[in-house]
Amino acid sequence: MSTAVSPLAPTSVPDMPPVEGIRLATAQAGIRYKNRTDVLLAVFDKGTTVAGVFTRSKCPSAPVEWCRAKLKGGKVRALVVNSGNANAFTGKSGRASTALTAKIAAQAVGCSVNDIFLASTGVIGEPLDATKFDGVLLSLAQEAKEGRFLDAAKAIMTTDTFPKVATAEAKIGKTKVVISGIAKGAGMIAPDMATMLSFIFTDAPIAAPALQVLLRDGVVDTFNAVTIDGDTSTSDTLLAFATGAAAARGAPKITRASDPRLTAFRRALQTVLADLSEQVARDGEGARKLVEIKVEGATSKTSARRIAMSIANSPLVKTAIAGEDANWGRVVMAVGKAGEPADRDKLSIWFNGIRVAHKGARDPSYDEEKVSIAMKNPKIKLKVGLGLGKGKDRVLTCDLTKDYVAINGDYRS
Repeated sequence: MSTAVSPLAPTSVPDMPPVEGIRLATAQAGIRYKNRTDVLLAVFDKGTTVAGVFTRSKCPSAPVEWCRAKLKGGKVRALVVNSGNANAFTGKSGRASTALTAKIAAQAVGCSVNDIFLASTGVIGEPLDATKFDGVLLSLAQEAKEGRFLDAAKAIMTTDTFPKVATAEAKIGKTKVVISGIAKGAGMIAPDMATMLSFIFTDAPIAAPALQVLLRDGVVDTFNAVTIDGDTSTSDTLLAFATGAAAARGAPKITRASDPRLTAFRRALQTVLADLSEQVARDGEGARKLVEIKVEGATSKTSARRIAMSIANSPLVKTAIAGEDANWGRVVMAVGKAGEPADRDKLSIWFNGIRVAHKGARDPSYDEEKVSIAMKNPKIKLKVGLGLGKGKDRVLTCDLTKDYVAINGDYRS
């Protein structure tokens, strides 16, 4: 974990209200880091439903495989998360570690192992010693309290420089419900159905199938529209938990994602997911610039997304932005290599609202001094107009600095 907080970190942390039916606790288990919390236990009341989306990597971690198998049941009593070791590419020992962790957690909470969900983040390829959870999880189960979301977010950090939390409220019927979430992620970020690790908690009474649809839809323009370095993790896990506690206050039980009473909830969930995913972009390893890329005039939204991601994942574009250089030539390159419809002679490019290229050439009114001043802004808005159709999309990324190389050059040591 880096000691210097990202200059792009949020200037304030929201008050995180407790979510009824959820208790949290953290501890130092000595997984990899010394003198810092590295394990989180979330304990849920009976009746809590769960939904999840995971990495599409063909080399998923053992905890991802465990969660996929347990998700079919739709119910949960506890979540165990550790940082420092991803328990990925660990073969039979990795599967044995997940089974032992779940067994220890189930005994600590007093439930079936099928109601335990797991997530791990950190170094890939190192065996995880699950015996370190023995005794620790029992103590955590006894100490767990409502609230404590900030502590939970700190416990799951690896190279993150700040804990990531977000919250929102909505009404289902006439009853207020809370949605709170935490996330971690700073490198190896190019989510494909999830982010590195993120957990969403609500007291809304929503059945697992409906919650699954809400979550699946919610990641499309939030976590799946963020990239740090173009590398999709083996461990990407996004889980949502709904305790249903608000039913006792009059909230109607929701069984279908299409229920019109979910309109405000869906909007609030999207707000939380968008907030957390932007915080991930702001904490990109070594980042000094938050970069918003908008592509307009594409032949479709899908095409716009692919072009935007091609730009966002280009090391040449990202290093130019790090150097505060509005190098539109590199943007043109990234558009051209995306494999999507594009016409050089219709292409226009803007940096922070200043058009630098138009109709396939440098803008006639280009002013180097004006653009250089704009590029010093900590947030860079890069817009591309293709002039081909109505398709548009937006993604977030960050610049690529020397610090990214330094962080990843000695990550395992």
